[in-house]
Amino acid sequence: MPGDFHVHTQYCQHGADDKMEAYVLKAIEKGLTHLSFTEHAPLPESFTDPAPHRDSTMDRNKVEAYVMEGKALQKQYKNDLQINIGFEVDYIKGYEQETQTFLDTYGPEMDDGILSVHMLQAPDKSFFCIDYSEDEFGRAADVFGGLLPLYKAYYDNLQSSIEADLGHFKPRRIGHITLIQKFQLAYQKPASLSEEQTHILELIKRKGYELDVNTAGLYKPLCKEIYPPVELIAYAAKMGIPLVPGSDSHAAGGIGKGFEYLSDYSLQIPQRLNS
Repeated sequence: MPGDFHVHTQYCQHGADDKMEAYVLKAIEKGLTHLSFTEHAPLPESFTDPAPHRDSTMDRNKVEAYVMEGKALQKQYKNDLQINIGFEVDYIKGYEQETQTFLDTYGPEMDDGILSVHMLQAPDKSFFCIDYSEDEFGRAADVFGGLLPLYKAYYDNLQSSIEADLGHFKPRRIGHITLIQKFQLAYQKPASLSEEQTHILELIKRKGYELDVNTAGLYKPLCKEIYPPVELIAYAAKMGIPLVPGSDSHAAGGIGKGFEYLSDYSLQIPQRLNS
């Protein structure tokens, strides 16, 4: 396994308190050669976090400390592990300019990055964090007018994220493209949506982007599958899309978790953002 390229830290407000070094030591213990810290980038300043506890991302005032701690670990463990410092950036339709401003500011410090969709705007203009909880997901479905409109809005936003111009430092890896299915065992998937899913993969291929092959869904009690599921991973592999493994770990013990289920695929080390 080349490494774990989707990892959070103690700077995440909804994760464990494990220090960044604990993640590094766990990666070395597991024999990984690469580790990407991809902490949730702060949301745009003019945007209000829709999560009930306002804890979706890191504190904006701690970005510098996060980068500095990561760089210190890079030096300390340079002979044991290649450590990348980066962000998981939220794509929020209508907030592209503020997102680009953040990337323009911190992009020169980034070795790696992921672009993800977590926030969707409903027809009544309210926003929802669609992976927050089973109850919030159900509330979102009600406001969107059903599960099918909610799913379609997710894939529409994914498409917009891939096509958006976010400047030179836009992440090239698209995160957990079936996150909308996190609660699928409680809210049955409304349709196959294979057309929307394959279209997303075609856009990723056309742009020369990478796919986050994210094992976190395996351990979500109402999902129980990889993001994306194996049939889409196989399709992406056939298309020649780079498959980049990530645990989406929010605790040190999650490093590399579930990677044994990825052994059938040719996994890749991501292209460095500042290469």
